[in-house]
Amino acid sequence: MPTLIIDGNEIDVQDGSTVLQACEEAGIEIPRFCYHQKLSIAGNCRMCLVELEKAPKPIASCAMPAADGMIIRTNTPSVKKAREGVMEFLLINHPLDCPICDQGGECDLQDQAMAYGRDSSRFGETKRAVKDKDIGPLVGTIMTRCIHCTRCIRFGEEIAGVEEMGAIYRGEHMEIGTFLEKSVKSELSGNLIDLCPVGALTSKPYAFTARPWELKKTETIDAMDAVGSSIRIDTRGREIMRVLPRLNEEVNEEWISDKTRFSCDGLKYSRLDRPWVKKDGQLTEATWDESFNAIKNKLSTLKPTQIAALVGNIVECESIFALKQLMTNLGSPHIDCRQDSTPFDNEYRASYIFNTGIAGIDQTDAILLVGTNPRLEAPIINARIRKRSLQSNFSIGLIGNDVDLTYKYDNLGNTPAILDEIIKGNNPFSSILNKAKKPMLIIGQGALSRDDGRGILQKCRIIAEETGMIQENWKGFNVLHTAAGRVGALDIGFLPGTNGFNTNEILDQAQKDSIKLVYLLGADEIKTNTLENTFVIYQGHHGDAGAKVADVILPGCAYTEKDGTWVNTEGRVQKATAASQPPGDAKEDWSIIRALSDYIEGELSFDSLTDIRSTMTKEIRVLGLIDKQSPGNWGTFGEDCTIQNKLPFKLPIDNFYLTDPITRASPTMTKCTETFYSNRIRENVTDG
Repeated sequence: MPTLIIDGNEIDVQDGSTVLQACEEAGIEIPRFCYHQKLSIAGNCRMCLVELEKAPKPIASCAMPAADGMIIRTNTPSVKKAREGVMEFLLINHPLDCPICDQGGECDLQDQAMAYGRDSSRFGETKRAVKDKDIGPLVGTIMTRCIHCTRCIRFGEEIAGVEEMGAIYRGEHMEIGTFLEKSVKSELSGNLIDLCPVGALTSKPYAFTARPWELKKTETIDAMDAVGSSIRIDTRGREIMRVLPRLNEEVNEEWISDKTRFSCDGLKYSRLDRPWVKKDGQLTEATWDESFNAIKNKLSTLKPTQIAALVGNIVECESIFALKQLMTNLGSPHIDCRQDSTPFDNEYRASYIFNTGIAGIDQTDAILLVGTNPRLEAPIINARIRKRSLQSNFSIGLIGNDVDLTYKYDNLGNTPAILDEIIKGNNPFSSILNKAKKPMLIIGQGALSRDDGRGILQKCRIIAEETGMIQENWKGFNVLHTAAGRVGALDIGFLPGTNGFNTNEILDQAQKDSIKLVYLLGADEIKTNTLENTFVIYQGHHGDAGAKVADVILPGCAYTEKDGTWVNTEGRVQKATAASQPPGDAKEDWSIIRALSDYIEGELSFDSLTDIRSTMTKEIRVLGLIDKQSPGNWGTFGEDCTIQNKLPFKLPIDNFYLTDPITRASPTMTKCTETFYSNRIRENVTDG
């Protein structure tokens, strides 16, 4: 470990550290624009200059490796003068946009000009102006502000894997852009806004709507996919203005997907804000009493076996637990949380979680992807795989559709027959897995939601066991979920009881009139046309597919409007915090179920969020281990059944931007669909 003397204090740093990192270890702030800890070193802004003893001039600390015996000074007159000079050059062409710039109040250039710059400029020549670029519906450009830090370019090349941003021309004519002026097609493009230190790249949907000091900031968890990214929601009143990432090295590092960041405007549209009851074939506004009595009257005519309940993809654990308790009290075994008919049960937790953890991707030396496109299903996980792929001695094999994952991989085929080849050792990738020290398998919902999903799950388990993926401190078998509430629902056991029906069977029996009442808790990703002759209770926050077939609508809260417990795809239990108030008469979902239980003689034993959490964690202990990725128990799971070996895998997500009621109500996500899926839209219109 090198030992340096910085401003008279001796400090030890790790091998490979830079002088800038050493200064940070010593608690000394070093200004910078181009340097970012997650990106490669560019060393082109020169703002981080410090004095190195015996060096002829100040050095760029971000690009200088820390060496033993270095004597660094960060607060000398020469360093101060050098930084003032650099800042003066950076501001030569920068427009005085602070009063109208969306970065105002949280701008690195603004802050550092105040702290390290001069009080006047000696530049009296004509300033240059740069034409703004159109790079898509999400990121706005004001390129005259650009200081050529190249963070956006490096992010595209190194993190997102989309090499569309670049620099053209030279000298004072240099410009950053996409050259052909096309939209940046990346599911992570919104992170460019956070990276830009000067307001050259800003959020188009958020532009000119608020100032940072007007906003209330709430730290919570994302529910737009199953990654469970740490986010901060900024609100003004009850309106959500924007969503930003929080640092969490174990899960999302400091990135979030565009769906997480920009779909929040969907929370303003198509909302359910009061109860509705169908009378004479028409939905009419009702009170809570009227809606609960309508349910009570219907239930009084039914047997327990004629009642069923389905849970949707964006429902937190407390509400799922409450609904399970209610259905148990009513005596119905027909409950399910698997809208896509995946074959999971909760006997072995290791069979349905991402066992290595998302951070475990950094340790693996071989990955087999089965029936998944992580770029659309979990962009944050895909970026982590890409980061690992850029390192040496790493192999990726894919059984599935040949898609652009932003990194190199071997496409082994697109049918389940490849799984048998790997088990028998007849596939070249078998030897790669056997030689790897920490091999990993990631299976997606596209492989498991097939009719032969149980058999595919079994074969993937066998591959994991026979190729050394299951070790004492390493379980390389990973399931990649797409639904934020799925793992929590499986932990709770929201699955068919004895002689109970699964999702497909519930819908089939409803069509046959054997199931006469279906309770949909945020369940919109099902074939709702099978429920036309069934009494449907829909509890949710948007007027989506489930609400359109409902006989009673109970307005609930979106994930941003309630405190709740979530479990992400790796089995990490996370707590979310309400950031805003729900509209109208909408209530928290668990409280609606609790109130309903009083009307239908299925009374539940909790009266507050604290009560339900206490009861829930006593029954399911893992849900009390907050922010911990609990290991799953391993066993024999899957089923020996006939596999349709020649039937190709299909991906569960066709359009990244429209996957749930919130995104389908979002104008921004609709614009993204029109921009990035325009060819498909035109084909559908032509076919129609």
